[in-house]
Amino acid sequence: MVFDIIKNRRSIFPWQYIDKPIKKNDLDKILEAANWAPTHKKTEPWRFKIMQGNSKKKLGTFLSEKYQEIEKRPKQIKIDKLYNNPTRSAVVMAICMQRDLDESVPEWEEIAAVAMAVQNMWLCCTDLGIGCYWSSPKLIKYMDEFFDFAKGEKCLGFLYMGYFEGEIPEGTRKPITDKVVWLD
Repeated sequence: MVFDIIKNRRSIFPWQYIDKPIKKNDLDKILEAANWAPTHKKTEPWRFKIMQGNSKKKLGTFLSEKYQEIEKRPKQIKIDKLYNNPTRSAVVMAICMQRDLDESVPEWEEIAAVAMAVQNMWLCCTDLGIGCYWSSPKLIKYMDEFFDFAKGEKCLGFLYMGYFEGEIPEGTRKPITDKVVWLD
C-alpha cells in the first residue's frame, strides 16, 4: 500500500550499504518513477547524472579535494566521508535541475518539481528494498567543474543508493494536528 511505503521511507546512509549492485532494470524503474513527478507547464526540469564504477571514485576524489581547497580548516572526518561515500554506494545520482530557459515558471517551482521527482524515486527505492540518502553539500555549487552542464542546468545534490541489511529504523513525527489550522 502506498501509505505504508510513505511511512517507511527513511534515509539510509552510505556507511550502511552492502556490496551489492543495483540491477539496470531496477534503476530504469526508479528513473521512470521520477519522470512521473508533477511539473508546472510540463517543463520536466529533473535531470540525473548516474555514476557507477570508476566515476564514483572520481566524484569522491573531486569532492574531498574541493573541500580541502575551499575550507580554511578542513576536518579529516569530513574529507574521509566525502571521499568514501560515493564508493560505498552502489549508485550515486547527481540530482540536477534544468531551468526553463524562457523562465515561464518561477525557479522555486522547478526546484519543487525536482524534489517531487526525487521523492518518487525514494519511494520506489523503499518498495524495492534499496536504501538511499539525498545529500546537498555546499560543494554542489562547484559541480560545474566536474560535470558538463547544459545552459541553465545546475546540481541540487546527490542521491546515494545501495542495498542494506537489517531493519528500517522506526520513524517518528509530531502529530499532524500540531501543524494544521482548520478554517471555516
